[in-house]
Amino acid sequence: MHYIKLIETIKERRVVMKVTQETLAELSGVGLRTLKQFESGKGNPTLITLQKLADVLGLEVSLKLKNSNSSK
Repeated sequence: MHYIKLIETIKERRVVMKVTQETLAELSGVGLRTLKQFESGKGNPTLITLQKLADVLGLEVSLKLKNSNSSK
């Protein structure tokens, strides 16, 4: 998943769940400034930060192998 798509997914899920940035930051233990920077595309969150946000939003972080045919 590309970085922009990751940002969109987190933000869209937060909006669908009607959770403010402030509430998400509080529930996840992630700083509000960190969350705002991430959602604006200016932050560079750690995997742990992404996991904390995902947990609160009912999402999971996963890695998968790239399709080798897509790069050709």
